[in-house]
Order: sequence, then C-alpha cells, then structure tokens
Amino acid sequence: MAQRVEHDFLGEKEIPKDVYYGIQTLRAIENFHITGIQMKSEPIFVQALGYVKKAAAQANADLGALDKGIAAAIVKASDRLINGEFLDQFPTDLIQGGAGTSVNMNANEVIANVALEMMGKDKGNYDFCHPNNHVNCSQSTNDAYPTAFRIALINKLTAYSDSLRELADSFHAKGQEFSQVLKMGRTQLQDAVPMSMGDEFMAFATNLREELSRIEDSKRLISEVNMGATAIGTGVNAPKGYAELVIKYLNKASGLSLSLATDLIEATYDTGAYVQLSGVLKRTAVKVSKICNDLRLLSSGPRCGLNEINLPPMQPGSSIMPGKVNPVIPEVVNQTAFYVIGADLTLTLAAEAGQLQLNVMEPVIGFSLFTSITYMTNACNTLREKCVVGITANATRTQEMVMQSIGIVTQLNPIIGYEKSAAIAKEALETGKSVHDIAVKEKKLVTQEKWDEIFTFENLIRPKFINS
Repeated sequence: MAQRVEHDFLGEKEIPKDVYYGIQTLRAIENFHITGIQMKSEPIFVQALGYVKKAAAQANADLGALDKGIAAAIVKASDRLINGEFLDQFPTDLIQGGAGTSVNMNANEVIANVALEMMGKDKGNYDFCHPNNHVNCSQSTNDAYPTAFRIALINKLTAYSDSLRELADSFHAKGQEFSQVLKMGRTQLQDAVPMSMGDEFMAFATNLREELSRIEDSKRLISEVNMGATAIGTGVNAPKGYAELVIKYLNKASGLSLSLATDLIEATYDTGAYVQLSGVLKRTAVKVSKICNDLRLLSSGPRCGLNEINLPPMQPGSSIMPGKVNPVIPEVVNQTAFYVIGADLTLTLAAEAGQLQLNVMEPVIGFSLFTSITYMTNACNTLREKCVVGITANATRTQEMVMQSIGIVTQLNPIIGYEKSAAIAKEALETGKSVHDIAVKEKKLVTQEKWDEIFTFENLIRPKFINS
C-alpha cells in the first residue's frame, strides 16, 4: 500500500496515501482501543464538526485572520462533511484521552486534505491548507469540540423527543380504546379501588409527556456554547469580534439558535448542562422502566397471574416449556433503562472530575450521552412498535375481578362508615363471601337500589360522593 509521511513535534509516521486523516488521527487509532465504537458511528457528531469548521473559516475570512481562498476551500470541504461524506475517515474511539483533541484534529486533518484535493494538491501538502494553522484557526479543542458536541446533542434530542412523543401517543390511543374496561386498581400490589383501564393507560401517556418539556429545557441549556473561548476562555489567538461572528455563522449553517456564553472561562470548564440532560434521560428511563414493570405484571399468567392484558406474542419463551411466551419487549426496555441509569453515574463522576480551567473527561461524557440518547430512542420505538400498539384487554376477566374484590367495600365508607366496612372486608376475606352478599343480603346495611347506584360503571371510575 502506498504511503505518505507526515510529521508532528513527536516525530514522523507513515500514513496510507489514500486516507484523508493525518498523523494525529493515526496516533489516536494506535493509542485508544477502548469501546470499539468509532466516531463514524455518530454521523451527527461528524456533521456538527463540519458546521463548526465552516463557521470558523467564514468568520476568520471576514476578520482577515484567514486567506479568503483557503477559507473558501475549507468551507467547501466542511460542506461535504455536513452532507455525510468521508464518515469512514473518522476512525477514532469515542472514549479517548486528551479532552477530545484527537476528534478535533481528526476533523481538522480530514477537512484540510479534502480542501487540498479540491485545490489540486496532494494530501499532506499542508503548506496550502494546514490542519492547525488554517482549519483550526481561532479555535482550540476546548471550544470547537464542546460546541460541536452540543450541536450534535441538540439534533439527537430532536429524534429522541419524536420517539418519546410517539410512544406517549400510543399509550393515549390505548387509553381511548380501553376507556370502557373496568378493572381493579392496586396499591402495594394489593387490591385498592376500581378504575378504568383507559385511565390507567392515559396516565402512562401523561407520565411520558411530562418528559418532553424537560428535554426542551435541557436543549435550551445546551444551546449556550463557548465558541471563541479558545484554550481556557480568554479568547487567545482569536481576532476581536470573532466569538460573536462565529456564532452568527454557526447558527446560519446549523439552523439552530445557539447563544454565546456570557462568561467564557466558566463555560469552558462547566459541564452542568450535561449533568442536567443526563438526569433527564435517567428520569425518563426510570419512568419507562416502571411502565414496563406494570405491563409485565398486568399481562402475567395467562392462567395463574393477573392476565388483565395480552401483550403481542413476539417469540417462543422457553427451550423446555412448550407454549410459553415471555414479555420480551418490556424486558429489553427494562435492561436499556438500567444502562441509562448507570451511564448517568458515569457522567456524574466525569463532570465532577474536572480540574481548574478544563474538564478533560468530556469524551466519556459524550459517549454516555450519545449512547443513552440512542438507546432510549431505540427503546421507545421498540416498545411502541412491538408491544403497545398490539396490547389487548381481557375485559370480562377484569370486571369479574372487580366485583369479586374486597376493595370495593371502600365505596360504602360514606354510607355505613369505616368500622362496618372493615368488618365486612374481614368477613369476606375469611369466608370467601362477596362484599355484596354480606352488605346487602345478610347484614342489610345497604339496599339493592343503593348498591346499584353506587356500583355503576361511571360511579366506579368517576366516583361521586354518596352518603345516604
């Protein structure tokens, strides 16, 4: 394989002649073998790096910090990254040392070599377009990397919000479908009072929809960037007015509404927005997992469990027990939620581990957020498509359970009082008799007419106060 030779201040290395990355990317390939997940697996991050490098070139050209011809070539090369080209030229591991320097240099080298090729020059002929002097002009890893990272997060969160909204909508649709299904509510896994299965599923929808506004709050925090801070927030090596101008170009390129942090020194080391976003992801994961626990309980059986609902059968459930079908979709979503909950702790520790003017742990913060958002997006889509939309209700069974339940005696409290209601409940539990037979037929504490008034479907799911 033909090679070219590149150098940095550590020495020289041979690089395959046809690749667009350079010596610093090669060093990262050699040094970091951690996750096996490469930058190219996050195309939205590569695209965001293209936005950053394009905006920087435009601002630098306007301010006279960069030759307009070189800037134009960088802009064109960056556009090609934005359009999805050269993904295979981003082979660095997502978790790496150096606070993201390898990722930043990977982008700088690829863009420089793409620009050189468009100029009719050989790759590596950096006199005409240099990764550091030109592509990285008025930048450092410490502002370019987190700015690109935040752009990527905002765009990933948009897709995640869509998947979560669609999942909530699917529960809402089931709520409407099950609006006339009477069932027993439960607290602490014990019979409580009756309710509509429709209300139960509507509550699932409401529970998830609450998270959409929390995601939007996090996106607003992440939209504040430190572009123009360069190394530590002092703006070293950047011309006057650069920070404000680069944000203008960045918003135009990305279509977002990014804002410049008011204190660039603070913004360069602060990771509070990431901690909040991770907390939101964890919070949603906990909620989704709890709902999956409920679905597994409600579908337990089919003969010896609650058996209130049926989940779509997705695959045989046992290698030894014929006919067994397991709730595999809620199970896999539970496991996904556990990962996200754990990733939040990883991110929390990484955010705390920063020292002085920079948090060098941002790569693992990025890895944690990227994977958590991706996994939660996939989990929401899977739960909706392969489970929720196919759920059916066992309405006859749920109604029978309500009328056989001791919990319905609660409805009699306003008429006969707690003490007499408790006595009925105790007798029903000990004898196996129904609450109806004890209260109406034997003790005659309630007339049949009053019983019929109290125990209508509407009054059971939307109780009105009846005390006489």
